[in-house]
Amino acid sequence: MPTYQFKLNGKSTSVEASEDSPVLWVLRDQLDLVGTKFGCGIAQCGACTVHLDGVAVRSCSLTMASVEGKALTTIEGLSEDGSHPVQQAWKEVDVPQCGYCQAGQIMTASAFLEKNPNPSSEEIKTAMHGNICRCAAYNRIHRAVGIAAENMGSQA
Repeated sequence: MPTYQFKLNGKSTSVEASEDSPVLWVLRDQLDLVGTKFGCGIAQCGACTVHLDGVAVRSCSLTMASVEGKALTTIEGLSEDGSHPVQQAWKEVDVPQCGYCQAGQIMTASAFLEKNPNPSSEEIKTAMHGNICRCAAYNRIHRAVGIAAENMGSQA
């Protein structure tokens, strides 16, 4: 089996896995990073979203071969203490109900806000559209993304 070298949450990491192993299962089963959730397994729901070189991607369909030499960030690596502005906004708005989709929602929102720090309401809805929340907390999610954008802007 090949060994893959990449940065995981800012630290150099080496993992032995088959080239077609989904990153999701390597994160959860080999690296014990279980914040990234399995939702649908076909990259449609967003529960497994992580950042690959700063871009939000679905880890259930991302193979280990595609992370070689790159930087991978999971919800555990977004901030050590939950202080990222998106995480803070999530708490402020009290977004989660069941919480299952929240790591993927937060990872999508944080990557989006890095690229678009001053989004309109419509841009937020479009950016978050691909993440499914079975509890239908969409209004709170959109409000939290807007608050995070405001807070990130005030920190700049």
